[in-house]
Amino acid sequence: MPSLLSSSSTFTLCCTLSKKFILSPKATTFFFTRKAVSYFGTKTTMSTNLQSHAFAGNPLRSKTPKSTDPLSPPLAFETLKTQLLGNTHQLSSLNFKVLPFRKGRPLASSSSTDGDLGPKWHLGWISLDDCKGLFSGSGDELSGDNMVYLGSRSEEDVVYWAINVSGENSLVTDSVSKQFCFVELRTLMVATDWADERAMSDLAVAGHAKALLEWHNISRFCGYCGEKTITMESGRRKQCSNELCRRKIYPRVDPVVIMLVIDRENDRALLGRQSRFVPRMWSCLAGFIEPGESLEEAVRRETWEETAIEVGEVTYHSSQPWPVGPSSMPCQLMVGFFAYAKSFEINVDKEELEDAQWHSREDVQKALMCAEYKKARRTAAAKVEQMCKGIEKGQSSSSDFNLESGELAPMFFPGPYAIAHHLITSWANQGSAFDAVQLKQPPSSSESNL
Repeated sequence: MPSLLSSSSTFTLCCTLSKKFILSPKATTFFFTRKAVSYFGTKTTMSTNLQSHAFAGNPLRSKTPKSTDPLSPPLAFETLKTQLLGNTHQLSSLNFKVLPFRKGRPLASSSSTDGDLGPKWHLGWISLDDCKGLFSGSGDELSGDNMVYLGSRSEEDVVYWAINVSGENSLVTDSVSKQFCFVELRTLMVATDWADERAMSDLAVAGHAKALLEWHNISRFCGYCGEKTITMESGRRKQCSNELCRRKIYPRVDPVVIMLVIDRENDRALLGRQSRFVPRMWSCLAGFIEPGESLEEAVRRETWEETAIEVGEVTYHSSQPWPVGPSSMPCQLMVGFFAYAKSFEINVDKEELEDAQWHSREDVQKALMCAEYKKARRTAAAKVEQMCKGIEKGQSSSSDFNLESGELAPMFFPGPYAIAHHLITSWANQGSAFDAVQLKQPPSSSESNL
């Protein structure tokens, strides 16, 4: 009997806030691969590859210029040093834009928009001359080694750099007077309109820059001999200054598995709460990969350690860079999976989680429909605008997920900026787009061991 969907079927879908799937030419692209899907509803597997996660899709990193290209890291760095020295005899068509960071926060501005979208934030790029001006009165010397290469736009002959100005306190006063401010990247993340391609690109650029600068901050000394490190390759690598060591050190990425655990009937999902979560928020289980284990093994181990649930089959969904974790881990890579439970009695490890519960698909769908994600985005965008005007205003983010009546929503999940949201919505809305296919997902225990 022929399958209902071929393995190469590609659908472009957009999930609206009402949680109904509609066709959209610019929406997120889902790739569904099914194995042995027949009219009889036999064993299936589903793999979803999401292409528009927050912090992914950095336009400056799409292609690295060849070493002979003036926009390439080594040649751009030489031109940068020449301009910093004020050598006007060597003319260049290259322009340089610099994104300052202070204590991990990028410089940003905000502008008003028409309609109900609320204000929009923008990255606070400054020229190389402005950057030189910041250091001229501080007594510190600006050199190429202070700068980190981010990438380029060949159509504009522009090379982009990032710099840490945490020690330049004068910049803070100057930037506020010009309607600029340093904003937490996580705040910008929530304030980003995920339907705005330019805003999502800016967020990806800021995330990449923050990850590199934080890595530079924690790799000032060699981990092998303890000597100071020096910056190499336009800030994309470091090397030990000890001639007897000279270890090469590359930017650090910490892989994390994040999984939505589903029961045998495909009717319930296992969600957890950590003590640091805002009230009523639930999310997927997650954990760091340990040396010597595969991604699938990490999914099974973490689920067992946190909830005592045994997992069988594990199916890949998508991945997401996550540069908004602790500064000691400058860039985590969230690798998302669906995991299918072989046992169902929960025993929560209280050192790992505050609580974990099975939630029905119906309850998850209701929570998704109630959550005011657009309201939360507008609130964060308004906060950025107030900060750029020199006004700080605090508000609990959980209040943005109440019902329109003002009642408390029973539960909510991370917003569309997080891979957890997409894991949950992909599962919750399975039947909405594919009613013709009977998804009786998890295989029996014997099948999962084949």
